[in-house]
Amino acid sequence: MAHHHTTRNRTAALAVLAGAAMLAGGAVAGPFDGLYRPAPTSDCTMVGADGGAIQIESDVFTGVEASCTMRRPVNVRDMDATLYDMECSGEGTEWTRRAMLMNAADGGLILVWDGFAFKYDRCPTDPAAGTVTTADDIGLPAQ
Repeated sequence: MAHHHTTRNRTAALAVLAGAAMLAGGAVAGPFDGLYRPAPTSDCTMVGADGGAIQIESDVFTGVEASCTMRRPVNVRDMDATLYDMECSGEGTEWTRRAMLMNAADGGLILVWDGFAFKYDRCPTDPAAGTVTTADDIGLPAQ
């Protein structure tokens, strides 16, 4: 009888841990989640590298060689925008700055740091689409 009771307690504990892990790992998507290209030629298949895209996922902003945790969101009244405290690290340093993120009318992202504003286009849903994968794709004759 004691064995059955212990097994039931372990099962209940595992269920609680699994639920906590799902909550921690499966954070709710934020209003700005996605991949964005800093320039028309940015490679949307690379994140965090020169020439690549920036990514926002849940509460983490990943840029070129830097990553920021987005904290203390404040809704900007009458705008599709949120003000964040950005706790950042990269290249051996850490810093905190405020930034405003806003959904652009065309589906992109507007990012405002103190004194600077940037507009990013959203990457395609499938960033690898259009990548040449076969000889036929580029018009070479079959061998």
